[in-house]
This record gives sequence, structure tokens and C-alpha cells, in this order.
Amino acid sequence: MNSRRDSTDGPEDVDAAFAEIAAGLAREGVGRDWPDEPDEDEAEPAPIRPEGQPAVATAEVDPDEVPDDPDDHYVPPEPPPLPALRPGTIAALAVILLGVALLIVPGLFGVSARISAPLALVVLCSGVAWLILRIRNGPPPDSGWDDGAQL
Repeated sequence: MNSRRDSTDGPEDVDAAFAEIAAGLAREGVGRDWPDEPDEDEAEPAPIRPEGQPAVATAEVDPDEVPDDPDDHYVPPEPPPLPALRPGTIAALAVILLGVALLIVPGLFGVSARISAPLALVVLCSGVAWLILRIRNGPPPDSGWDDGAQL
């Protein structure tokens, strides 16, 4: 049934190959049940707009005739409330604020600027590291969360 040559170095007669495929499908009976023309009761002419273009919408009112209301716009739903901060997160934020205060106002703690700058950087980095280490890598506990089917 396949008359295609194994040679790929020359042009192939595409029209002859297509005619062979179409003849093979016709011999197998493909396409016999397809009507050439639709029945008259099935064929409904598409409504024509005044510009001569076919209408796509099937609504009672043409969308082009309805004026746009500038006050009518999408209003998104209210976002869910933020979750409550856990005590470890509050402590890490307090350490970061302590580092910022130590960096800006070293006299508040009774240390010189020479000692407070490196100490403030260590405290700031510790607070940021604490927050990073507290990031969860999985679903929240007791939320009923399901990550779907896995193979």
C-alpha cells in the first residue's frame, strides 16, 4: 500500500502521493457517510451586520449597540486575611529591629560606634537567617491541603 521510495535525495511527487492516499481511503470506505451538501433545513444563513460582516454573537442585544459604562468595571473579591504571626517569627523580627536600632543609635545601648556596627550586622544577619530557616518547605499543617495525584 505504501509506494513511497526510501530515497530522500530527490523531490517526491506530492500530488501523486496524495491521490494515492485519497484513493486508498475511498477504497476503505472512509468519507462515504459525509454529505456533500448540508440539508436545507440544517443550513441557516448567518445574520449579517450592517457593515457586511457576519455576526458572531447570538444575544438578543447586539454588544456594539450597548454603550460602555465607564463606572462598570471588574471588582475583585476581598483577599483572605493574613495569617497570624507565630512566636518564632515575631522573635526573628524583633532581632532584626534590634540590629537596626543598634546600627542607627549605638548610644542607646551604651556601646561605641566602632563596636556597634559589626555587632549590628551580626544581629541583622542572624535575624534574617532565622526568618529564612523558618520558611516551610511543605504544605501547611492541618489545612487539608492535597498536592494531587503523583506518579
